[in-house]
Amino acid sequence: MKDIRDLLHIEYPIIQGGMANIATHQLAAATSNAGGLGLVGSGGWDVDRVRDEIRKTKALTSKPFGVNIMLMSPHAAAISEMIIEEGVQVVTTGAGNPGIYMQKWKEAGIIVIPVVPSVAYAKRLARSGADALVVEGTEAGGHIGQSTTFTLVPQVCDAVDIPVIAAGGIADHRGLDAAFALGAKGVQLGTVLLASEECPIHINYKNKVVKAKDTDTVVTGVNSGAPVRVIKNKMSKKYIEMTKYGEIKLEELEELTLGSLRKAVFDGDMDNGSIMAGQSAGLVKEIRTVKEILDDIFLNSLVYKGIL
Repeated sequence: MKDIRDLLHIEYPIIQGGMANIATHQLAAATSNAGGLGLVGSGGWDVDRVRDEIRKTKALTSKPFGVNIMLMSPHAAAISEMIIEEGVQVVTTGAGNPGIYMQKWKEAGIIVIPVVPSVAYAKRLARSGADALVVEGTEAGGHIGQSTTFTLVPQVCDAVDIPVIAAGGIADHRGLDAAFALGAKGVQLGTVLLASEECPIHINYKNKVVKAKDTDTVVTGVNSGAPVRVIKNKMSKKYIEMTKYGEIKLEELEELTLGSLRKAVFDGDMDNGSIMAGQSAGLVKEIRTVKEILDDIFLNSLVYKGIL
């Protein structure tokens, strides 16, 4: 099985999460320059905005980087064509099945790495031609599945013959070593990179992650079938209270959450914003550069030292 570093032409077997409104050219380029694989997270952006982010990333790094496409976005089809035009080397996908785009991407030489929350979905995408899989446990921030990283990763590793990249709950060298022990060939980081100097989120958001304790995240949207892990605040408390008893109109929930991620990312509103972060926030103690974070994780790893 091909090593993730050889597959992606990177120094460290580490991928940056494609976080919507957060994974901009600044964070993507910083991650690639630090030895990992940076990602531009397309989220709900239109094709022109994503193209601009790709070109800005190219201006900041000569190293490989990729684009994360949220397949439920109305712009997904246009973005899938545009990344071919722009010569993007790697694409990760979420919130949907990339099967309809797979042939064109493969013909263009693009490495395709879907994010999966289950064994069945992993097997399906491996058969469809995926080059590797990001297997994300429920410990992760943002939209999540139900299985834990610790239980899901080894089951997927047993079920497919392509490299697995573990995600969810990983923020230091111990998480990297645990992922490799479970059979993964690399890791994807999100929460720990929120507390990086290059991450373009509001300083209030970064400080909230740094100050978070082990019990400070909560999952909203369970009853509506769209679970999201966030750091607790007034908005998340109200959301849970609204869905706790009886029927609640979808319109009321949408009104509460409308623009909530932007409130956190750009306005620094820690009361009404959606502060997406994983359970590993409790492991994040300071704001550092992306290079310092990646160096610390990999150079202190028992895998890197040849002990594990």
